[in-house]
Amino acid sequence: MVTVNHYHRPGFGAEWLALGIGALVPCEIHWIMTGEWTAPGKWYEPIKGAYSRLLLKYLARMYGYTTMPPMPPRLKDVEARARSVRAVLKYARQHPDFVLGLAPEGAEQAGGKLSMPASGVGRFALLLAGLRAAFVPVGAYEEDGAFCLHFGPAYRLEISPGLSADEKDRAAAETMMKKIAALLPVRLRGEFTTLLTPPSPAAGI
Repeated sequence: MVTVNHYHRPGFGAEWLALGIGALVPCEIHWIMTGEWTAPGKWYEPIKGAYSRLLLKYLARMYGYTTMPPMPPRLKDVEARARSVRAVLKYARQHPDFVLGLAPEGAEQAGGKLSMPASGVGRFALLLAGLRAAFVPVGAYEEDGAFCLHFGPAYRLEISPGLSADEKDRAAAETMMKKIAALLPVRLRGEFTTLLTPPSPAAGI
């Protein structure tokens, strides 16, 4: 399970995260991608949403990816999100050597800084952990004009069984994001700036 921060800036789209990681990982990655682009509060949001749903569905079919309703979660997407989760779990069970790709934040963040994922993302990750998935964190950022991808060591996502369902959800999400934060420059750690040790240099691509 490859997890990466949803780094972005004007002129740098999230597609570069998948393209960059795909160029470095020597196997096929099944990405979990958004199924819609939103524009909350904008007059053109319905148009953008309808157009993007068609386009992203086409791209997902072309590359064999799974779409997920956009973040933050909307009440109307509950059933669609459940179907997407079931589709990912089905794919994982049918492909014992699966490699999945996910940006847990699920949406662009102000200034490209790290933020806590929405409720439910940790629970989703624990379902995959239950299938014996190892997690590989990746920190994506730009430094001195280079696009950098910093891969961390693989780990098992294990949470105390004594926690409530909501506590497990948050603990799993925090674990994933802290692993990613440790691979980013301090300026991009956002809510996770308590990890103050600067990461070691990563190669630019």
